[in-house]
Order: sequence, then C-alpha cells, then structure tokens
Amino acid sequence: MLVGAKIEVRGLEFLEPGRNYIFMSNHVSNLDPPVLIPVIPGRCSVLVKKELFRVPVFGTGMRLGELVPVDRGDRDSAIESIQLAVKVLRKGLHMVIYPEGTRSSDGRLLPFKKGPFHLAMDSGVPVLPVTMLGTYESWPKGRFALCPGTATVVFHPPIEPHDYTDRDALMDVVRDTIASALPAERRNEKNPEV
Repeated sequence: MLVGAKIEVRGLEFLEPGRNYIFMSNHVSNLDPPVLIPVIPGRCSVLVKKELFRVPVFGTGMRLGELVPVDRGDRDSAIESIQLAVKVLRKGLHMVIYPEGTRSSDGRLLPFKKGPFHLAMDSGVPVLPVTMLGTYESWPKGRFALCPGTATVVFHPPIEPHDYTDRDALMDVVRDTIASALPAERRNEKNPEV
C-alpha cells in the first residue's frame, strides 16, 4: 500500500533471476516511479530529466544511486546519457525508462522518444515492457490531491533487441506491447516522435 494506493502486480514470472532488464513503461502520474520501482526485484537506475539533479540533497542522492541525467533538449548530451546508461547496465543494474519522455496529461499513450531504443540496441539488454494502470485515476498530471485507488503494474514478456533489425522496429513492438494492456481509448495510434 502506498499512500492510499493498493498495488497489484501481474507478470513477475517473466523476470528471470540474475538477469537485468530495461523496463520501459507508460507514464501518466508522479505515482508511477514509487509504485513501479519497489516491485522490481534487484537494484534499479532510472533515466531522469537533468533539471531534477539541481535540487539540493535530492540531486546528490540521485547521483549516489547511479541515476542517469538526461537533457531532452540537447542531442549531444542525450548521447552521453545513453553511454552512461550502458555503463550502469553493465554493472548489472536494471534501468527504468519512460519512453514517452514526460507524463501524459490525459492518460493516453504519447509518442515515444528514440533514445531509449538506442540504449537497448547498444547494450543488448532485453526490454521488459510495463503497463501502468490506475495511477492516472489516483493522481493525474495537474492535480494536487492524491485519490485512493488501485495501481496495477503489468509486466510483459521480455523483448530481445537483437531480434529486431533496427531501433524503429523495436520501438514499434515495445509500444504495441505496452498499449495492449491499456483501455482502447488510451492506446492512441502510432505517431512520430515529437
């Protein structure tokens, strides 16, 4: 239970002990990380927008935890972030990524950024798609108060990056997998990166 949110987990059987993964999830609420990360067995790093690293104490804690800063507006910096994330994955940590790059304001799946799929192809670490359900209803973007409810974490079977010829093909299958557990009205059609 997390501050009035009951947590249900489905699909833990897809996680092979001793193996690390890149967990890619839809992102609809600030509840998503504190619900998802504790239910993942093992130590996790996260790709985090670099602005959060400037927050005193919080930023230091993120550095010590080996979280990886991402500058979404600077391509060269984003490439450096991917290289740093590959190093973190090689240490055996899991990586949690929200490929939409930001929270959805209406609960619908947004276009995916390409950087996380470069990371998967470069590292060869399997992607484990995750669908978050119920967190939007409990705490959508723009609302101050948290409403009690049930947050459901759906782990899908892992996807091997080497099974795909390119980043776009991998991105399509990960997006389709995450969308498959969403209500139809929240799936959105595939659209290009913004």
